[in-house]
Amino acid sequence: MIAVAAAGLACAGAGSLPGGAFPRVVAAVVVMAAGGSVEVAGDAGLLADAGASLSVLPLSVSLAGALTTGYAFLRPLHNRAVTRPGELTARAAPLALLWLLALGGTALFARQNFALSTADSSLGDLGDLLGSAPTVGFRAALPATLFFGLLWILGLLLIALLVSRRAPLPAALVRFHAAVRPAAFATVVLLLAYVVLGAGVGLVAAVTQGHAARTLAVLLLGLPNLAWLALTLGFGGAWEGRVDGPFGLPVPQPLDAVLRGPGPSTVDVGSLAEQDPRAWWLVVAAAVLLLGAGVLAAVRSPARIRPRRHALHLGVALALATLTVCLLGRVQARLGLSLLGLGDVGGLGGRTDLTPVLWRTVGLALLWGAVAGFLGALAARRLRRRGLVDEAAAVARPHP
Repeated sequence: MIAVAAAGLACAGAGSLPGGAFPRVVAAVVVMAAGGSVEVAGDAGLLADAGASLSVLPLSVSLAGALTTGYAFLRPLHNRAVTRPGELTARAAPLALLWLLALGGTALFARQNFALSTADSSLGDLGDLLGSAPTVGFRAALPATLFFGLLWILGLLLIALLVSRRAPLPAALVRFHAAVRPAAFATVVLLLAYVVLGAGVGLVAAVTQGHAARTLAVLLLGLPNLAWLALTLGFGGAWEGRVDGPFGLPVPQPLDAVLRGPGPSTVDVGSLAEQDPRAWWLVVAAAVLLLGAGVLAAVRSPARIRPRRHALHLGVALALATLTVCLLGRVQARLGLSLLGLGDVGGLGGRTDLTPVLWRTVGLALLWGAVAGFLGALAARRLRRRGLVDEAAAVARPHP
């Protein structure tokens, strides 16, 4: 996580931050990626006021940590089918403790203050004269970081057990293996496929359209944020947001144009297509990849499961995954500076919001997942699956 965060911030130009702040900014990004809390505060002297807030998860960093931790947890467990709950606890507890210790040390290191220049502001000289040069800083909140970090690691280990076909389960839970694991695995593969596809599109854009460093920064810090947003938009979901002021999101131009409307804007395929008709390809990509997920879930399931059960399993799995993506992908950022009560100074104030329309997005995920599960089960009937017997071969085989 530290390596991915450092590479992304370096591509974004954070290596030139004053006061040796780069390592501390890297630590703050890792804390946010683990679900921790980073408090942003401003100070502009006695005659001015500065305020800031930031709520965003750099999901590229989160995904790097999740894949590494999941592999480390599952690797020693692949040698049997059933285990005892105590064994899983004994395996998870040291990993969680080590994680919390590392995260706590990172949170203590994640603190820094910066001075904001008002040189281009008409009130800049007045601010200097009154001794009210604005500063903004960040500080990781240790209790909240440890609490949410614990939830992060426990949730990750649970997902790892749900997804892995070879990881053992306690005897009481083995009966849920066929109902949960194939759909969970197919959903995770779908999410990762979107990340890989987004990485390919981003690398092509970096080569062909310039701004390579900025594009790589987006890939290394927020690729899943954009890729999974594209997934939700592709099956008909919607987000609401707005961008005011000089600050914004490192997003494709059509999305930025929608968010910079006169008021709060609804982001869906239709509004994006008004800016760029190629946005309709998101629907095609969602349909193809969701059908592939349905086939994959059916292939990994016992042959006795009926198509309507596949529809239920994949629909629920995709709805839960979409709910998680919606909760993790929200963005809220504020920065305001006022002098003598006169409001924003020099255009330094701004806000950025992007929140999901939960009822619409999760509901359509349930519907699309159910359809993909049903059609995938029908398509997989032609494939050899676990538990499927080749009747022709059985008839031809001589009996002893």
